[in-house]
Amino acid sequence: MGLPAKDGTVVRAQDLVYRPVGGCSVATAVGPGLGAGIVRLDVVDVPVGGHWEPADALEEENVVVVFAGGGHATSGTERAPVRRADTVYAPTGDGFSLAADGTEGLTAYIWRTRLLPGRTPGSSPRRFSNLWAEETQLRGFSGTGQTSASDRTATMNFLFWPGTGTPQLCLHCGVMQPGEYFNVHVHPESEEAFIAFEGHGQLYLKDRWIDAAPGDVLFAPPGVPHGTRHPEQDPAAGRFVTCGGPTPFDPVLYQRAGVPAEVR
Repeated sequence: MGLPAKDGTVVRAQDLVYRPVGGCSVATAVGPGLGAGIVRLDVVDVPVGGHWEPADALEEENVVVVFAGGGHATSGTERAPVRRADTVYAPTGDGFSLAADGTEGLTAYIWRTRLLPGRTPGSSPRRFSNLWAEETQLRGFSGTGQTSASDRTATMNFLFWPGTGTPQLCLHCGVMQPGEYFNVHVHPESEEAFIAFEGHGQLYLKDRWIDAAPGDVLFAPPGVPHGTRHPEQDPAAGRFVTCGGPTPFDPVLYQRAGVPAEVR
């Protein structure tokens, strides 16, 4: 990358370093080693027949995106089947688990945070969703002025956000068709961690565009410009999809979408 740690970084999927934990393999893509003080992003590989249930989950707010494979997930007392692109939310005080109880393993990206003072979960938070859920969206996002904005803008699905009961974490899914952008922006008080989920595109960090492939991770500290784009123009190139979000959530994104930012 060539950028100092204070400016964030892009972590390649092939550079993740895994360690054995409880019969699974775990890599920390974003954490204190990159200067993150609010959010942590782990990647967990659960083998066939394996089970992942972190002991410290009760103390944290957790968001899970299934990247590959499938099985079942629990959040608190609720249980649901999960496959690629399915998502799970577990509020602080409730544990979660992942089980690769079929014929294949399961790989998940897991965002973790401890609630800052004054933040409490919603009354009945949504616990399961999917990256392709379109009920609440942001369209036409013009960025926050750090670079010239494109008028060919991506669509962002809001999966977990204040409107579904999450007080600090959020999960957004940006879907870019060829030539589309999620324009460059900053979060003054939030750390941003997101992944390239599907297709090939580019991530903007501080002052440059960087090629990205599925599984790559971007981390941007507060105030560091970042964004995404699908540089191909050929419609046959397929879409480029990213997912993640700022921690704590940034109310500006919901204001731009015309929806309330209060935790429900």
